[in-house]
This record gives sequence, C-alpha cells and structure tokens, in this order.
Amino acid sequence: MFGLGMQELLIILAIVIVLFGAKKLPQLGSSLAKGITNFKGGLKEENANDQQIDQTEA
Repeated sequence: MFGLGMQELLIILAIVIVLFGAKKLPQLGSSLAKGITNFKGGLKEENANDQQIDQTEA
C-alpha cells in the first residue's frame, strides 16, 4: 500500500491520534466518508450529464 509497511502506518496512526485526539477520530472518519460519497455521486451525475448531452448531439 503506497510502499508503506505496517510499522509506518502505525506511526502515522499514532501521530493522527496525538494531533486530533481519540474523541475526534470518529468525526473525522465520518466526515471523510461523507466527502468521498459526495464526490462519487458528483462523478456519476457528471457522467450521466455527459451521456445525455452526447445523445442529444448525435
């Protein structure tokens, strides 16, 4: 995974916990998941619009 081993990932996780605190991690994860979902939905919507435009031009 991106050339990172288990030790590096654990160190990064520890730094994130220290910076944001354990109470904020669920909120950060939830916000990240919502952002990814919205991004994917926007991509699907954009693709649907592109297909609709292509059909009307043809």
